[in-house]
Amino acid sequence: MIWLLAGRGDFWPAWVVLSLALTAALHLVAIRFARSRGPVERLRTVAEGGLVIVCYLFGVWLLDGAPGSFWPVWPALAIALVLAAAAVVVLAPWSDRDELSERIAVLTRTRRDTVEAQTTELRRIERDLHDGAQARLVALSMQLGRAEARLADRPEDAQLVREARAEASAAIAELRDLARGIAPPVLVDRGLVAAIEALARRQAGPVAVEAGETGRLPAAVESCAYFVCAEALTNIAKHAPGAQATVRIAKDDGTLRLTIADDGPGGADSAGSGLAGLRHRVQALDGRLAVASASGGGTTITAEIPCAS
Repeated sequence: MIWLLAGRGDFWPAWVVLSLALTAALHLVAIRFARSRGPVERLRTVAEGGLVIVCYLFGVWLLDGAPGSFWPVWPALAIALVLAAAAVVVLAPWSDRDELSERIAVLTRTRRDTVEAQTTELRRIERDLHDGAQARLVALSMQLGRAEARLADRPEDAQLVREARAEASAAIAELRDLARGIAPPVLVDRGLVAAIEALARRQAGPVAVEAGETGRLPAAVESCAYFVCAEALTNIAKHAPGAQATVRIAKDDGTLRLTIADDGPGGADSAGSGLAGLRHRVQALDGRLAVASASGGGTTITAEIPCAS
């Protein structure tokens, strides 16, 4: 309006518009730079700022009547050289990106193979305990029983044999618990779902098991999921006796999802040593474990473990 009232001379408002556009564009670039993460993204934002400045200089050249010398090319070249030098500095450490990715893949595969080998070895130890030491102790207990029967007329000697037999029975029970803690036979023979159903039947409180079709999973995955469930149910019995617990087992897109929920008082410490141990066990298989335990709202533990072959 001011330009129209002053007469139709040079369209000087274009200079004001150009300056306002430069200010607005640089403001947006500054916001993007503040929100950017990582050196590569920041370098890209700086390059956008350089492009804005070059466009502004080109606009100045046009509004100045486009004189013969295209002088904006010189500041544009200077900005380009500065950005190129910055790119060399920023992107140089990424030159070995492929090698680093390969090393990460190797380490991940090696860690998983180590866990699988450890699980296999533990299951071998469980079989040796069951078929070796436990069987020998059972045979010893039976022999002591026969010896006790033959000493009916010698009560003092019979008492000693009876005590020895009781110690053997206690050793058998402890050995059976130890073997079950290493690898429950039902887990080895029938798989995860059957093992968790058997575990649920042994609990003092009510436990419902909802399981989809999972088939047989890698040994390390089955062991990890089983012991996560066992520890979670033990915590429920300890901290929320009588609470209704539900165990859900599902396999989807190469991931085993195990959820243990209860309607107890909640308030579980997700950073506590017990849950932290479960989290480390799951993370060793590249999985993740989440704990939701609002006060008064029960506790839900969710473990997601990759199980693709």
